[in-house]
Amino acid sequence: MEMPHKLVGENGFNCTQKLIYSNTSNSMENSLPFDTPSPKESCDTPLSNGTFYSNANSPSDSCVKPLCDMISENDNHFNAGIKYVSSEGEALVCGWGGFTPNCLQFFNKPKGVLFFLCVASFLQGMTVNGFINTVITSIERRFDLQSYESGLIASSYDIAACVCLTFVSYFGGNGHKPRWLGWGVLIMGIGSIVFALPQFTTSQYEVHFSEDLGMCSSNQSMRCSESVSSLSNYRFVFMLGQFLHGIGATPLYTLGVTYLDENVKSNYSPVYIAIFYTAAILGPAAGYLVGGVFLNIYTEIGRQIDLTPDNTLWIGAWWIGFLGAGAGSLLIAIPILGYPHRLPGSQRYIVMRVSEAHQLKDGSQKTASDPDFGKTVKDLPLSVLLLLKNPTFIFLCLAGATEATLIAGMSTFGPKFLESQFSLSASEAATLFGYLVVPAGGGGTFLGGFIVNKFKLRCSGIIKFCLFCTLSSLLAIFIFFIDCPNMPMAGVTQMYDRSVLLQGHLNLSAPCNADCDCLREMYSPVCGNDDIMYYSPCHAGCKQVSTTHESGKKVYHECSCILGPAPPSSGLATAGKCSSSCERRTLLLLFIFVVILFTFLSSIPALTATLRCVPDRQRSFALGIQWIVVRTLGGIPGPIAFGSMIDKSCLLWQNQCGEQGSCFVYQNFAMSRYTLIAGLIYKVMGSLFFLLSCLLYKPPPPESIPGSSNTSENGNCDLQKSKCPHQSQDNV
Repeated sequence: MEMPHKLVGENGFNCTQKLIYSNTSNSMENSLPFDTPSPKESCDTPLSNGTFYSNANSPSDSCVKPLCDMISENDNHFNAGIKYVSSEGEALVCGWGGFTPNCLQFFNKPKGVLFFLCVASFLQGMTVNGFINTVITSIERRFDLQSYESGLIASSYDIAACVCLTFVSYFGGNGHKPRWLGWGVLIMGIGSIVFALPQFTTSQYEVHFSEDLGMCSSNQSMRCSESVSSLSNYRFVFMLGQFLHGIGATPLYTLGVTYLDENVKSNYSPVYIAIFYTAAILGPAAGYLVGGVFLNIYTEIGRQIDLTPDNTLWIGAWWIGFLGAGAGSLLIAIPILGYPHRLPGSQRYIVMRVSEAHQLKDGSQKTASDPDFGKTVKDLPLSVLLLLKNPTFIFLCLAGATEATLIAGMSTFGPKFLESQFSLSASEAATLFGYLVVPAGGGGTFLGGFIVNKFKLRCSGIIKFCLFCTLSSLLAIFIFFIDCPNMPMAGVTQMYDRSVLLQGHLNLSAPCNADCDCLREMYSPVCGNDDIMYYSPCHAGCKQVSTTHESGKKVYHECSCILGPAPPSSGLATAGKCSSSCERRTLLLLFIFVVILFTFLSSIPALTATLRCVPDRQRSFALGIQWIVVRTLGGIPGPIAFGSMIDKSCLLWQNQCGEQGSCFVYQNFAMSRYTLIAGLIYKVMGSLFFLLSCLLYKPPPPESIPGSSNTSENGNCDLQKSKCPHQSQDNV
């Protein structure tokens, strides 16, 4: 009596050999017929689960035929219409409950999922990495927050993500991924709306200012308030919004990646993931651009005021972007919630996937092949232990942490570096940095996935490619030996009489401004027509001000400290910094572009290597553990490490009623050298970790590698003349 075969692969997918014979030639998805092997056609290609698969054509174009059964010649008339049914007997349709209209099934494929996940990642990047960084200064002014309080707001996102990653990746990885993803995007949208709430629960923003403030006068004063404003309590609302952002985004970059990986062919997976991450990188760029436009709108819309965006008292409409992103997230969550737990036709990709998981010495990685493994909390310690025993996975996590440190540090302080080196305004530096990041970061991310797919790199080859990218960016880091000289600034880099000023010895007072009673708290740099910058119009001895009609910039007159080239033009100053004519600007920008390009070029390959070096059932959990390592060792301390090193190059600190504030002026030489040191340290560490992960990687036995068995990605193998080996019931 013939017994039905039921196979359990490493991925835990039950492959019941249940065939439906129909009179039509349409297959389940692509309507591609396939032939049943004759007794003389052998199939001896073992996969990760130890089973044998048929030599028959195109199991990836139709459904998988496990085992090489002895089929008689009189059964061949059934070959035209073979179709497989899921062992669970479920309907893999797109919809919500019983509402599954046919029009929605157009999106029930990998490209449809990719589109909605790209929109979700774009909104997440635009909100968390774009709007937050753009409006943080405006929020500090509006709600009387100090720098460390705004730092807590920014860190709340990573804290929430670290808290939730283990739970979400472990249980979500074995559950209904689209539902976890949909609810996550929904929570993220609620977080954006919560973040904008303080605008509607506070009184209107009132401004009291004097046009003469900052000019040379004998009656200037500024009252130092020691009382803490009640508005600062709104920091807890902002922290709650960021916490919800972190909770909602957690499934997106763990379960979203594995859901894409499980529902496409393994050689297409890097391209899909690269497109997904490219959208996440374009999001912050859009956030900077759109957020900058909103900040040019006054926060109290419809109210007339004489302030301009250049004034330090101006508060832009920081809250509009969060409302729009929140509404978009709520809408995009609806279609994501309607997807089935796997897409139609994905069964063939799961079963035919050849495992490249690192082989442990004791063979304990086979424990994860049990279909019931990982469904309960009691398996959590063993799951963690299996990952900790995988040296390739551990060193890939550490390499990711070093790269994340550089990315987080440079994304935070990259605009500040350009601002100091090229004497740019904050908005000009942010725009220039955006022009570098969008093509280099987005292009590098997509190109990395494309290269893995184009050359069909296996796990070992992918890690070697990551090592190549890291070494290339390491060489490009040496460009930070180059720096642009500081623009001369009276009392900071040189004396008022243009003599040498010792580093660290400020002298903002001079006979020319002795009668002006200038305040250190009023920092508003101006550029004199002698090409020297001054701390403020007051420190330049300016007594009159006017506004030019062409540019709208303020021009200060009768400046006693400025000695112009000719008497008619002497004593003039323009608001803002003096423009820099650094000859090394193009070269410096070019190599910064190269560093960013090669850093992001390895991101998708490294992620792909992580997915391939662990057992299939541990992929989501492995990504969760990796994100915890990357955030705790890279994302959170990265800006702190870079910030502390860059602060060592500060020449002029803000004075807030006798207390040290932020840095106004950096020494370009020192800033460039400290950036070089930080870059070298982390790039060398990253190269070492990639090298160790490559050397310690132990692939599966050669006979299970597709190339060694003449097996293509589709699972096809060349027909051989030898008969199919007889298999006993024990082998099934």
